[in-house]
Amino acid sequence: MTRRDEQGQTQTLERTHTEKPRLFRVLLLNDDYTPMDFVVMVLRRYFRKAQPDAELIMLAVHRKGQGVAGVYPRDVAETKVAQVTAHARQEGHPLRVVAEPE
Repeated sequence: MTRRDEQGQTQTLERTHTEKPRLFRVLLLNDDYTPMDFVVMVLRRYFRKAQPDAELIMLAVHRKGQGVAGVYPRDVAETKVAQVTAHARQEGHPLRVVAEPE
């Protein structure tokens, strides 16, 4: 690809290949103390899930031990983990949230 600069000179432009950022899954982990309603609220507030989707993910957490709340670039995933963990501790719940590479 070429273009002309301010003096009318032709310059060759190189195309650089940019890779998509690595994605991370944010997982909610089951515990025996965090109320199901709180998990649904977290999924709706922090992960923008619709009520039926939030309930399905909450049931996966309850029955299978973990559920995927979302898939994000690393910085977004880490931020969501920090926000949810802080909110859970503020409310007195031991809910564990982790991010792992997809």
